[in-house]
Amino acid sequence: MGWHVARALSEFADVWVVTRANNRVAIERALETEPSEGLRFVYLDLPDWARWWKRGNRGVQLYYYLWQAMAFVRARALHREQVFDVAHHVTFAKYWAPSFLAGIGIPYIWGPVGGGESTPEPFIAAMSARGRIYERARVAARRLAELDPWVRRTARLSSIAFATGPETAARLHALGATDVRERTQVGLSAEELARLSRPPSQKRVGDGVRFVSVGRMIALKGFDLGIRAFARSAPANADYWLIGEGPERVRLVRLAAELGVEGRVHFLGWLSREETFDRLTKCDALIHPSLHDTGGLACLESMAAGKPVICLALGGPGLMVTPETGRAVPAVGPAQAVDDLADAMRELAGTECRDALGRAARRRASTIFGYASAAKEFARAYESLRSPIERVLA
Repeated sequence: MGWHVARALSEFADVWVVTRANNRVAIERALETEPSEGLRFVYLDLPDWARWWKRGNRGVQLYYYLWQAMAFVRARALHREQVFDVAHHVTFAKYWAPSFLAGIGIPYIWGPVGGGESTPEPFIAAMSARGRIYERARVAARRLAELDPWVRRTARLSSIAFATGPETAARLHALGATDVRERTQVGLSAEELARLSRPPSQKRVGDGVRFVSVGRMIALKGFDLGIRAFARSAPANADYWLIGEGPERVRLVRLAAELGVEGRVHFLGWLSREETFDRLTKCDALIHPSLHDTGGLACLESMAAGKPVICLALGGPGLMVTPETGRAVPAVGPAQAVDDLADAMRELAGTECRDALGRAARRRASTIFGYASAAKEFARAYESLRSPIERVLA
């Protein structure tokens, strides 16, 4: 996200990016083939002795704080030389991790940031023990982080804060942000949009309907809801592909067997991004029953491939999917959600409805959720923060 946003923004402004040193090789290789005069990079990292414990995500929060402090010192020094008009924190993209960049003394934009979404309580009770522990720990960590004075300071100093959904927007307001706007953090580049619009690598065999879900097999992704809905609604010639791995896989395989659909629910494991794109083009609709999802990149990729999305009306996917592009069903409780997901799958088994939704989904993905569109919105935000005199002189 950071790379694509920076590259798209360089069409509208001179952009200086402060990023980790381990990104340098990939960035410089990309700039050799796609140079940008308006894009400059400053590489920073902690010394080796301060990085070893971050491996495997040990101590990542402490590392983040130390890196932010170092980035602030460098950005403040650069500001004295370059006189920046605006500072913009793009990643980490969660509202309960502060950004010291807000203290430089110029207009500051935070986000899009997410993380304010929570699994509805009735769904937590139906999770595995691992899932329940994760959800309780996540809520506790978030509440503790909201007490951090640096998080509150980041919110208060934000000229504009972009939230990925209404739940995060409410948390930002509570922390002291005044101008909060909603914008998804995910997007697609022009190259990705073009790739997803291409037909599949091989001609599809058979005339049945094929559903797909993509993501880590963890409790919050709600794959069990998708399998239950599929077992209840799918015609005999329907298949359900699940792309991904995770600790819930054994439980999900067992569930498919218990429901008598083990021969039609296919666990494909981890696939490369290119392989996943190809599989998306060979399916008819994405099932995305995630219980809290800040972004929902799989939804956007499916929409770009011309496939409608069936999701829960929660988080980023709930905002991304409209009645014209898919079905975002309520999330009151597990039984209700399975019923509504099953109804939507049964409806989308019909070719005419599915095709119309898919065409609208592709239009929405390309016109609203491309990184070029995000860059235009950010550029308008930058311009709005300049004083009237600066606008006249420009």
